[in-house]
Amino acid sequence: MYVVKSPLPDEALKTVSEALQGALVDLVDLSLVAKQIHWNIVGPRFRSIHLQLDEVVASARTHSDTVAERASALGVPPDGRAPTVSAGSGIGATPAGWIKDTDAVRAMVDALGAVITRMRDRVAATGEPDPVSQDIFIGITAELEKHHWMFQAENA
Repeated sequence: MYVVKSPLPDEALKTVSEALQGALVDLVDLSLVAKQIHWNIVGPRFRSIHLQLDEVVASARTHSDTVAERASALGVPPDGRAPTVSAGSGIGATPAGWIKDTDAVRAMVDALGAVITRMRDRVAATGEPDPVSQDIFIGITAELEKHHWMFQAENA
């Protein structure tokens, strides 16, 4: 059932909708992972990393909304439900309980790296069928790479 009909041809829409849904799942999970670590971080760099994690959460939430709204604009219903996120995320498991600041940084470097890798694949996949979605993915990737760099610098 179409509520909104996409201007994209069906084959292009399939590629783009898969990319948008995958990005939505990764971004929702990234916000959850960063918030989980934010609540449980301990150690001498607690405050600075605690605040830095909230920056990632805000960024991931903003971008997930942009991605979901792009999907909706193309007539594709976005799915950010917990089971969908759990089944489709490219981020590994987040440790439960207290997490030492150095381990928190390492976990965020890994999580961001996983999302960036998949986001770059989406950039490549959407260039031809939908440069508008590709542009969204390029902007998201740039911001995630900045967060990735900043977390890597924490453990340098």
